Amino acid sequence: MYKPIKMKNSIHLIGAFIVLALTVACERTLPYAPAENELLDGPIDGLTTEEQAMFLRGDEAFSDVFTIAKGLGPIFVANQCSSCHPGDGKGSPFVRFTRFGQPDTLGNQYLDFGAPQLQHKAIPGFLPERLPLGATFTDLIAPAVTGLGFLDAVSDADLIALSDPNDLDGDGISGRPHWNTIPEYAVLRPNSISNNGRYISRFGKKGNAYDLLHQTSGAYNQDIGITSLFEPFDPLTGLEEDPEVSTQTVNDVVFYLKTLKAPIQRNENDPEVIAGKLVFAQIQCASCHRPTLQTGFSPIDVLSNKEFHPYTDLLLHDMGPGLDDDYTEGFALTSEWRTPPLWGLGLSKDAQGGDYFLMHDGRALSIEEAIILHGGEAGEAKNRYTLLPEIERQQLIKFLESL
Repeated sequence: MYKPIKMKNSIHLIGAFIVLALTVACERTLPYAPAENELLDGPIDGLTTEEQAMFLRGDEAFSDVFTIAKGLGPIFVANQCSSCHPGDGKGSPFVRFTRFGQPDTLGNQYLDFGAPQLQHKAIPGFLPERLPLGATFTDLIAPAVTGLGFLDAVSDADLIALSDPNDLDGDGISGRPHWNTIPEYAVLRPNSISNNGRYISRFGKKGNAYDLLHQTSGAYNQDIGITSLFEPFDPLTGLEEDPEVSTQTVNDVVFYLKTLKAPIQRNENDPEVIAGKLVFAQIQCASCHRPTLQTGFSPIDVLSNKEFHPYTDLLLHDMGPGLDDDYTEGFALTSEWRTPPLWGLGLSKDAQGGDYFLMHDGRALSIEEAIILHGGEAGEAKNRYTLLPEIERQQLIKFLESL
């Protein structure tokens, strides 16, 4: 005999349908969660509990917004680290910075006029800097900061082995380490090699900074106007001041930068990407953008003796007159630039507002344009690229976008 559904059961059934409908609707409206290989930020796997805590402190400090009350300025470029490195990625021309005053290897003659960095912003009551008359300068955009701990841990001996300053093999590539003076507070890497009192520096567009402590302390001081135990002199007055950021915070940020994960390649099994990687090697891009390097010993265990794939040799190369800004740092020539890592290249647009701004100053608006701008030691590789069939050029670009 037919029995009607009881009212209570009907209510439960209707409620279940409503919950199901809401669940489906929520799933459709929830924000897309990017995969790990689509993000530049995040720690290296395998950190200890103590290291994870230090990483998180450094992450927080990297995004800390400085105010006048916290010591900002009085002249500055930005008020937080992450404004120049959004999402730990590359900066853009909208937050570029300017270095000035050193046209040769004899040293910067404009240090009494605010060099080496132009602080183009100021807090109320102060005037921003202007370029001194006659000073040479270059505009720069900030690099991505992921994977830096791996680059820091490559041994000096390996970099020397990669170099060929006199082009003894006759391939037209004569990369050399940047043998540079280092600050007193720098802690030498294990098995560091000295060359008449100079050591191999490797960070920055010209490879002018010895290590990430040197780079970070300089950035606090020159970018934000913040003094520390390591860089205690005010950029405006040149006078020594009490630290405005603690040594613990600086060390936390350095640790954060050392333990950011390396960018993860995407679509590496795509046949077009595989073909593009072969083209990359065939036209000798890999002569400078070395696909694979090896770390030596690191006090951070997860960085020790690891193979990684940054696509750089960390050496200085003469890039020709087209990229000669008539400005340099340390003992690099004005036409020399340290090979930038290519890992993370395809994610650059995510941090740059949806468009590419490549090369040291962001002048290239596409990967192809960046290739065409190569000259000097990279001139032959550029020429080989221009002679490729269209399909191979597209494969090469697809490979580079996968990095």
